[in-house]
Amino acid sequence: MATLKSQAMFLFLALLMLKNVALQAHARTFFVFGDSLVDNGNNNYLATTARADNRPYGIDYPTRRPTGRFSNGLNIPDLISEAIGAESTLPYLSPMLTGQKLLVGANFASAGVGVLNDTGAQFANIIRMPTQMANLEQYKRRVSDIIGPQETEKLISQSLTLVTLGGNDFVNNYYLVPFSARSRQFALPNYVVYVVSEYRKILMRLYELGLRRTISTERSGVVRLLVSIFVNPASISSLTPEDMDLLPRR
Repeated sequence: MATLKSQAMFLFLALLMLKNVALQAHARTFFVFGDSLVDNGNNNYLATTARADNRPYGIDYPTRRPTGRFSNGLNIPDLISEAIGAESTLPYLSPMLTGQKLLVGANFASAGVGVLNDTGAQFANIIRMPTQMANLEQYKRRVSDIIGPQETEKLISQSLTLVTLGGNDFVNNYYLVPFSARSRQFALPNYVVYVVSEYRKILMRLYELGLRRTISTERSGVVRLLVSIFVNPASISSLTPEDMDLLPRR
């Protein structure tokens, strides 16, 4: 019961944080990167099994039809868009994402991906993070053709970005099969540190591409794994000095 209460409290605080950040970002262009928690239809355009184009997905969406969101209705990006008074961003692969629609932003997320490029290999054709970030570069060129390079850089720097990654690196990688390649390569605490270090590289790359206001979220289970490194001496004991250097310091 205590665990359920703590999970509920974590979710409540996370949603409250997202709402507060979104309210401060009124009228900003909005970008989304990540996995199935935030994919709103990109995988519908791919030959992959990681799709949400059948019921019961979408049963509570306004159209009552599947949209590619891995949800019965709206997802987190939709709620943030509502909070900032904007229409929902379109999937980057959508043919409808043209002209002025581009100025609203874009959703680059793809169900099945993780921080690591080998995550979700069983889904085959998904948009991994290097490609999602390459798509942002392509997006910038497309927008530059509309409003010019200087205004594009301004639009990018003042935008709001949501990144949701990490869960699949455990569910669809480390724990996918008994004795997975990653579980043989890393003890769990070391793997958490490795994933976090690779996640940091992704966030730094997004910063290099001009994004300055980024919300980073993921499943509470992954957060608990990360927290366990700091509070469980038994977990810390297996970390190398190099691993410890990757951890945040006070």
